[in-house]
Amino acid sequence: MYKGKFITIEGSEGAGKSTNIRYIQDYLREKKIDFISTREPGGTPIAEKIRDLLLDKAHSSLCHDAELLLMFAARAQHLNELIIPALEAGQWVLSDRFTDASYAYQGGGRGLSWEKIAQLEQFVQGDLRPDATILLDIPVELGMQRVRNRGEADRFEQEQLSFFNRIRAAYLKLAEDNPQRFHIVDTRPEIDEVRQQIIAIMDRLTCND
Repeated sequence: MYKGKFITIEGSEGAGKSTNIRYIQDYLREKKIDFISTREPGGTPIAEKIRDLLLDKAHSSLCHDAELLLMFAARAQHLNELIIPALEAGQWVLSDRFTDASYAYQGGGRGLSWEKIAQLEQFVQGDLRPDATILLDIPVELGMQRVRNRGEADRFEQEQLSFFNRIRAAYLKLAEDNPQRFHIVDTRPEIDEVRQQIIAIMDRLTCND
């Protein structure tokens, strides 16, 4: 349906998304593949304002349903203003998180119904789904240690370990249920080894292009 390819990068806190996204960007540049990078929540001026609201730790009273709806409000704007036009133009889209994060964070973490999330997914996205999802996996304790080393935490990062254990379990369940789309990367090893895992995945994705 679209000329471009839609690649999403997922993972719980401290999994190394920023570093590994840079590896993917470098790879695509070397292959001379036209792409854009974006993130969720966010990616457009309106969606970024929603992101600020969602991550602000001052908003501790935000209820779970409102959080989920705001995520999909930002996603609707992101899709219509940026992602779909880029895919239609033949560009690859590299997104730091997408709807799998809603299943993991609001579904797994907050305990909201996956059926409710699926209804919003269909309403906002129609049949659009990522062509491939790279899941950066790390044990929760190690990931949160990395987060603490970064400095001040946002509203999500301040949650308890049990919240993040549920998120990791949800991500792994999504990967198990969608083996053709998901590619799991173990981010515990040294940086060079993780980078080799990323390159191997990208080699497969570009060969299938």
